[in-house]
Amino acid sequence: MKAKLLLAVFLFIFINITGFSQTATVKGIVLDENNLPIENVNIKTNSSGTKTNTNGFYTINIPENQDITIEFSHLSHKKVISTFNLKKGEEYEFNPVMSTSIEQIATVIVNSNRRKEVEGVITLKPETIRKIPGANAGVENLLLTLPGVSNNNELSTQYSVRGGNYDENLVYVNGIEVYRPFLVRSGQQEGLSFVNTDMVQNVDFSAGGFQAKYGDKLSSVLDITYKNPYQFEVNTDLSLLGGSLSVEHISKNSKFSGITGVRYRDNSLLVNAKETETNFRPAFADLQGYFTYKFSNNFHLSFLGNASINKYDYEPQTRQTNFGTLSDPVALLVFYDGQEKDRYQTVFGAFKGSYFANDDLTLHLIASTYHTTEEEYFDILAQYRLGEVNTNIGDEDLGEVEFSEGIGSQLTHGRNDLDALITNIEHKGDFKIDDNRIEWSVKYTNEDIRDRLVEWEVIDSAGFSIRPPATLPRNEQPYEPFTGPIEPFQNIRATNNTQINRLQAYGQWSKRSTLGTSDVWYNAGVRVHNWSVKGDGISSSNQTVFSPRAQFAIKPFWEKDMLFRIAAGLYYQPPFYRELRDANGVIQPNVKAQKSFHLVLGNDYSFKMWDRPFKLTSEVYYKNLTDVNPYTLENVRIRYRANNNAKAYAYGLDMRLNGEFVPGTESWFSFGYLKTEENINNRGYISRPTDQRLKFAALFQDYVPNMPNLKMYLNLVFNTGLPGGSPSYADPYEFQNRLPSYKRADLGLQYVLVDTNKQFKSGWKKPFKALSFGFEIFNIFDVQNSITNTWVRDVSSKRQIAIPNYLTPRVFNVRTTMKF
Repeated sequence: MKAKLLLAVFLFIFINITGFSQTATVKGIVLDENNLPIENVNIKTNSSGTKTNTNGFYTINIPENQDITIEFSHLSHKKVISTFNLKKGEEYEFNPVMSTSIEQIATVIVNSNRRKEVEGVITLKPETIRKIPGANAGVENLLLTLPGVSNNNELSTQYSVRGGNYDENLVYVNGIEVYRPFLVRSGQQEGLSFVNTDMVQNVDFSAGGFQAKYGDKLSSVLDITYKNPYQFEVNTDLSLLGGSLSVEHISKNSKFSGITGVRYRDNSLLVNAKETETNFRPAFADLQGYFTYKFSNNFHLSFLGNASINKYDYEPQTRQTNFGTLSDPVALLVFYDGQEKDRYQTVFGAFKGSYFANDDLTLHLIASTYHTTEEEYFDILAQYRLGEVNTNIGDEDLGEVEFSEGIGSQLTHGRNDLDALITNIEHKGDFKIDDNRIEWSVKYTNEDIRDRLVEWEVIDSAGFSIRPPATLPRNEQPYEPFTGPIEPFQNIRATNNTQINRLQAYGQWSKRSTLGTSDVWYNAGVRVHNWSVKGDGISSSNQTVFSPRAQFAIKPFWEKDMLFRIAAGLYYQPPFYRELRDANGVIQPNVKAQKSFHLVLGNDYSFKMWDRPFKLTSEVYYKNLTDVNPYTLENVRIRYRANNNAKAYAYGLDMRLNGEFVPGTESWFSFGYLKTEENINNRGYISRPTDQRLKFAALFQDYVPNMPNLKMYLNLVFNTGLPGGSPSYADPYEFQNRLPSYKRADLGLQYVLVDTNKQFKSGWKKPFKALSFGFEIFNIFDVQNSITNTWVRDVSSKRQIAIPNYLTPRVFNVRTTMKF
């Protein structure tokens, strides 16, 4: 059955098709260099013309299958002239950025992506994000198809980049940094990502070597821009996993505009398909809004707000996991009693005032507050037996456990509470002088965190309690009597009241120029970060770091369209609260900032194949890390040692080929090679927990011949196994096992009834601007991926046996999207 399904999928992919529709359309928003819309831009071709409205929006129809030149002109900006050749019925979104100093003329399509390419930034289309299937569909789901970005857990929206961990990634929405919950320990508890894809206008991503204007993290930057609406519009998305609704609106005088989004998600479809039978009652919901008021052409005030609540009620009942080999199958049977109740509630609000003094000077003032209250309460008793499986074919008890090798029980208890209030105020500036651009910022942050951590675990095997690892005297029961006290196998108790104050600033210069016949871009900047830690029962500390960074790009005047770039710099990551807390939950205020030297060499090669545009992007990178804060990774929970007692390195190669493998659609194939190791206390180099050696991924879009309204979206990921699966207390130098490779394919089929090129003036379809129905298959080949191991003891041999904890099997989903 799997072989037939695989054959059908790949036949579907490589079918040659021809679209059917009426017109070719170019539309979008014209932006200035500050990413703000420009009103009254004249847009003309040889045969037609239009203007942008007050929100910078335009739409223009052009003849299909021929070169059409479109000119964008404005009194205070230089022209943008671009040539398009669109297929019949194709709709192309083009968001030109008009400069005040540089005229842009091209015989191939030039868009805002070119400005990002010289910075090593990948731009993703919002339409692709909203269509691609995945257990956690959204921006992060699409990131996982890029080289260098990895995650071996489809229930999580977190990701690691080029050997970094989940805490090393920056996320901005409209220039405002956003945060994740602190206490989440497994992917199925996470709920919703902060980013609401219905509200997204632009997505930029950098996997390393980013500019000084971005913050102090070691791995990556995800820079999201939310929409500035230009008309009233309602979007809905419904599926068996939940739904979303967004409303865009603008006032009659165009001074006030806003977009509001509400989402609800229920992961029970995925979790109930796992091997553990549970009563599972999740409730993940949030409300977001982005509003802008234009007091004048010079001053705009915007507000970004978010309120979310994630409730996770979990009552496990039974579990059976079969593992081992065909000749020696083994099964673990577990019977549970107890439950887990988790709550993560966050409120976020940010005001941003923008003053446009003139065409060359822009000033911003941003104030934001993030408040999270989190609690994890659980008491779960697991009684297990490990046994041999009946393998007699034809026996009515085939697959049943017929002999127990070991029995035991495990009681886990937790009462964890966290209350964090993070407040920021920041000033940003942007000034242009001829071909030079100067940007700066000063930012103050206060983090007030109150945390109580109470966790213990008692393990009993064959009637005796297992003592904590590496403690004396050892318990040799049942072979020798033991009279010592009963102790929990693990016992962590801590209460922290911590305040962290930060003062950050950056300044950077960039310039576009020529070198002989080649175009060149320069960028250089420096960041400074001072932070102090104080709290009840801890000694105060104060530290400062400086982070210089530089970029250079050159586009030779060659027949082949090639772009070369190099980026280098010192990147520091001053510790956030979780990095200050050691494995016992105690705050270590003198933890240093982790330091990394980055060197990135990149090349973009744009070419045509099958008379369609393609681009091959290649990057090699090297990171040398010092003052490393080692950690353990279990599912998505990170626990640091908080002592900066390691050094590390990472190097690798990332490649991505993207283009129109099918006319009118964008698809890509990615490859990544990574090696990252660390040396803890000079004991020698071993693999880091994120040493994802090889990565292959593909995102493919297609549609059926003679039925172009039936579309297909395929998302493929293969990652080699991560180091891990060893007991949480284990010495990593003694346990260097790797988990199995992660293999996953998600398929989405969509039938479009209404879209831009297929509107109705009567009947029940008249109210819709867009309408589609779809069917999704997650993990279509039903691969058993594992994220961690559960370790149990065989009392007869005193062995510890690793039982894999599998992720989700094949799951079916139905989905509909509507736009009014």
